[in-house]
Amino acid sequence: MASNPRALPTATAVGAPAVVLSSAAVVPASASAALDELLQGNRRYATGRPRRGRAAAPHPFAVVLGCVDSEAAPELVFDQGLGDLLCIRTAGQVLDEAVLGSLQYGVQELRVPLVVVLGHEGCGAVAATLARLRTGAPVPGHLELLAAEIAPAALRTRALPGDWAEHTMRAQTVWARDAIRADSGFAGASVVAARFDAGSGLVSLLP
Repeated sequence: MASNPRALPTATAVGAPAVVLSSAAVVPASASAALDELLQGNRRYATGRPRRGRAAAPHPFAVVLGCVDSEAAPELVFDQGLGDLLCIRTAGQVLDEAVLGSLQYGVQELRVPLVVVLGHEGCGAVAATLARLRTGAPVPGHLELLAAEIAPAALRTRALPGDWAEHTMRAQTVWARDAIRADSGFAGASVVAARFDAGSGLVSLLP
């Protein structure tokens, strides 16, 4: 899927309070420890003692296509409970048929009226793509797909002054929004692009 050319937008602030995570949280040091933490969390969830709330009868009011980077988790960013959002996450908000099908499920089957494509500063997938373009070094395995999908946004913003990574992330996010908007499978839904700033905790809409 090749990105279509698009003029770089500027952000319009629609602020949300920053989410502060406890510095006392322990990060699992191994795969087995990580799995244990997930299973313990699931037990809390299943026994009605979650750290975060869940809807009694989940019905999402927005579909969010976001990045896999942990700091950009939509439920945290938008301060919503589990079940309030239908979240699909791919590195760099890259689209493929499975992602589009998942988004369409939310819009057509669950009747969700809003789709948000959420990019964020410091995107790792964008950084990897720019490194590939700068050095010409191959990207291993399936990561090549991500770099190939993000590269058009990077190439068309390369000559712009300022932060190349920031320009690329914004252009990629807006392109994904426009691709979804142009798809007849999303007719009737409102589709917007936004940028999350981890430093301030604010989300800004992209025109």
